[in-house]
Amino acid sequence: MPLRTLCVFCASATGINPQYRKDAEQLGTELARRGVGLVYGGATAGLMGAVANAALAGGGQVIGVIPHVLVDKEVGHSGCTELHVVDTMHTRKALMGERADAFLILPGGYGTLEELFEVLAWQTLRLHNKPMCLLNTAGFYDGLLSFLDHCVREGVLKPQARDMLLVATTVAEAIAMIEVAA
Repeated sequence: MPLRTLCVFCASATGINPQYRKDAEQLGTELARRGVGLVYGGATAGLMGAVANAALAGGGQVIGVIPHVLVDKEVGHSGCTELHVVDTMHTRKALMGERADAFLILPGGYGTLEELFEVLAWQTLRLHNKPMCLLNTAGFYDGLLSFLDHCVREGVLKPQARDMLLVATTVAEAIAMIEVAA
C-alpha cells in the first residue's frame, strides 16, 4: 500500500541540538516532494512548527489536530491545509491515528513519548497494523532504546513487540523503512 499520510509526533520545543530542527524541516520538505500528507499536532511551535512549515513551503498537505486547551499555549497553525480543533487529547490522538498510514517519532518529551507508547500499545493489541518508526536523531533516543531492550531481557516485553518499533538515524532511512513496512 502506498504511503499517503504520515503522522509525526514531536516536540513543541526545538531542543538544544540544531540537528533536531534540521531533520524536522528535511522531513517536511521530503513529504511535500513525495506527495505524502503530514498529520501532526497542529502547532506552530518547536519541531511541530518546523515540520509543518517545511511541508507547507514545499506545497504539501498538512493536517493539524490540536485540542482547545493547547490552541493558545502551542499556538494553533492557521496555515494548515486542514486544522481540526478538538475537545481532548484522546480525541486528538484518535483522529491523528485514523488519518495516518504510518507514524514517525522525532525528538520530544512527555507528550511525544505518551503518543509513541499509545500507538505501540494499540499495535500490540492489534488495533492497527501501521508502521512506526523512531527517528533517533543524534542518538536522542539511545537511552529509551536501551531501556526497551532491558524490558525484553527482563521478560516484561515480548521481543516481537519490541521489534514493532523501527529505528532510523536519518530522515531518508526512516521514510524508506516505513515504505517497506507499509
